[in-house]
Amino acid sequence: MASEPLVHKTFQHPGALPPWPLDAERPLSGIRVLDLTRVLAGPIAGRFLAAYGAHVLRIDPPDWEEPGVVPEVALGKRCCGLDLTRRDNRETFERLLSEADVILHGYRSGALDGLGYDEGSRRRINPHLIDVSLNAYGWTGPWKDRRGFDSLVQMSSGIAHQGMLWTGKDKPTPLPVQALDHATGYLLAASAITGLMGRLLVGSTITARLSLARTAHLLASHRGSGDSTPLSPETRDDLAPSIEQTGWGPAQRLRFPVSIAGTPARWDLPSGPLRSSTPEWP
Repeated sequence: MASEPLVHKTFQHPGALPPWPLDAERPLSGIRVLDLTRVLAGPIAGRFLAAYGAHVLRIDPPDWEEPGVVPEVALGKRCCGLDLTRRDNRETFERLLSEADVILHGYRSGALDGLGYDEGSRRRINPHLIDVSLNAYGWTGPWKDRRGFDSLVQMSSGIAHQGMLWTGKDKPTPLPVQALDHATGYLLAASAITGLMGRLLVGSTITARLSLARTAHLLASHRGSGDSTPLSPETRDDLAPSIEQTGWGPAQRLRFPVSIAGTPARWDLPSGPLRSSTPEWP
């Protein structure tokens, strides 16, 4: 896994599409993103794209639910449900995919292939698609098909061992935040935007693959400062000034950590329940 690139890209050249109207304040306005991810890296990428104007449509299977993270993964998105074992739902999915600009997916290697939607099939449905995916343990090694999430990868990669030493505990201790998810999420978003730029400028598209383990390798390769100062407690300055009217009531988020001059982050849709929208583009 350590020999894999941080972002593995392959390029296709189906030809240029008409450019979309670029607005400095909402540069991704009109871009359609299918979000087939769960928790948390992929949703963070979709949330970032939505912050700059993209239409993000999250698709979940009929029975999946994880209430503790839904307010985090649904911000800025319309959320619908599809069962890809049903013919009518497959037809709906293929229509959405044919009209999408970007697909984000975070299932295990081969999971979409098993449903009949391998990379070749996705490209036949939509030759101009920007295809961005992640998994837990990389794309080439013996663990590439293994299920995993941030804290497990921190255990596997030695980050939790360093956390044990840093905190003086007697057992492996993951970081106090899901740092691999957040770091990989922003890399996923950057990969999607890179793909859109290539499509706009030279008529190319990309397939980009990332993994939590490869991000862990990047972070672990940087030696820490040795500072053992405890983390500072939350203050009012850490909170966003606005109140979000979520599907569960008013809430206040932490400030968004990204700032782009002249292009403010803004979400047109508050968080709401999964499967609360119809599976169609606005």
